[in-house]
Amino acid sequence: MTTDRLSHSGMRVTEVEEFLKNPPAGFSVEVLCSGYRVHSDPESSLVLIEDFDSCRGKIAFAQSLGRKVKMQNLWEYSSMRKSLVSKWIYLHATACEENPPVAMQKEGNEARVLKQFVVCIDGNNPFIKWQMERGLDWTISSVAGESYSVDIDLTEPLESWAAINIYMINDKLLQVKPVWRDASFTLKYHSDALFDFPHWFGFSKRKFNLRLK
Repeated sequence: MTTDRLSHSGMRVTEVEEFLKNPPAGFSVEVLCSGYRVHSDPESSLVLIEDFDSCRGKIAFAQSLGRKVKMQNLWEYSSMRKSLVSKWIYLHATACEENPPVAMQKEGNEARVLKQFVVCIDGNNPFIKWQMERGLDWTISSVAGESYSVDIDLTEPLESWAAINIYMINDKLLQVKPVWRDASFTLKYHSDALFDFPHWFGFSKRKFNLRLK
């Protein structure tokens, strides 16, 4: 059993069904024959959600940049960085069963989905803003002007939130600890360097974790 909408120090987590039923300020939901299209205000929110399937059909966020954002020049990077530290950031994350049934493992199926959530991070929260700026500065200084990709991961705060706020059971009525899928987003910057060998060989991939107080 879960509570639909819960907050935790700069982060809000809402079940997808509740989000569609009662969208937050700045969002509206359009009902389609195949599912839902969600509209948002890009001036106040940064949506980084890919289209996904749910028990209520296909969900598409019209103003979303996607979970992997590509930047081609300094202006695009500066604009994205400003958005990350000033707006509400919206992601889609899925809680899955940690140890799927043996039958599913043999069939090669993915871990069973327990619940889907829309995760909202306050980029203007002082602690989150500090982490974001520090992580981006570290990424840039470590790649020395090359192309790079950096994953910003929210698994740790979601695990902490879940341990306190939700109780999940599987189809055998046993309590399970969820593992989180897609609890991150990626920034990809492509420089115009002629010989960008580190990027070509995969040496310019970076990652940092966001934490909550």
